[in-house]
Amino acid sequence: MKEEKLGILLTSYMCHCQFEKALNTHTLKAYRRDINQFIRFSSSQADPFSKENIQAYIAWLHTDYAVRSVKRKMASLKAFFTYLTFEGELADDPFSHMRIRLREPSLLPRTIPLATIDQLLRHVYSLQSIYNKRTYAYRVVVRDVAVLELLFATGIRISELCSLQPNDVGLQEGSIKIYGKGAKERLIQIGHQNVLHALRDYTHYWSADIQTANHFFLNRLGNPLSEQSVRCMIKKYCNQSGISLHITPHMFRHPYVKHMTKIFSLRLMDSQAQAYPDARRKTRGACQLHRGGQNRSSVRPLCNRKRFS
Repeated sequence: MKEEKLGILLTSYMCHCQFEKALNTHTLKAYRRDINQFIRFSSSQADPFSKENIQAYIAWLHTDYAVRSVKRKMASLKAFFTYLTFEGELADDPFSHMRIRLREPSLLPRTIPLATIDQLLRHVYSLQSIYNKRTYAYRVVVRDVAVLELLFATGIRISELCSLQPNDVGLQEGSIKIYGKGAKERLIQIGHQNVLHALRDYTHYWSADIQTANHFFLNRLGNPLSEQSVRCMIKKYCNQSGISLHITPHMFRHPYVKHMTKIFSLRLMDSQAQAYPDARRKTRGACQLHRGGQNRSSVRPLCNRKRFS
């Protein structure tokens, strides 16, 4: 099969994914990139869908990519072949005759120490006292404070943060409506006043631009803030504050989940102790073990820090 024919089939498949399956733009971009890579690899093959060609492609992927990337590319290819089989372009799905088991190493997620987050936030807050409130530089710092506070306090994805609309942010109710993966909607409650204060400051200084653009987080041109801009912003402040750790926006999700899990587990143990008085002593011992010998006052809720001046 010629490369031009495969290109036509790919275009048809991408239309199916976009309009019939309503996939996210990032998913569509990844599918197109992965399948185009297979098409280029198979351009010299008489039968690109043969078992031998697919096995050679997998072996080639292992030379340049990690196991997780290879698994993702295989998933993209399997979905494409399933579509071609359903549409009658393939008589048989070649993956149905193959056993592909890729073992991915189980690694702990990269997290940001709380001391590092505190150092980063303190530095950004300190910049507010340097710039004049009438300057654009001050407005940028106010926006960046709101972005960082929201990332840490809610565990929001960067794509969700950059796609926020003004109506999604309820400052009076202290909640944010998020449209996440799979077109799923969820409501996040903001319980810390520092985060709400940072968001109110941002809406105060950027209110005119927000109304014009009908988007919440904006750049200097009044356009929606991009994911790459957030990454560059974090990298810039890390360099300024002397943080050597490479921090990505996704890493803010892990401290959020970790500390919310700790808070939930402590509350659950206390509830069990109240429900079962006979087991109070055992549960209390488990609580002390979980806290590492710390008392209750030393376990602080998420974002329980003093306001930075």
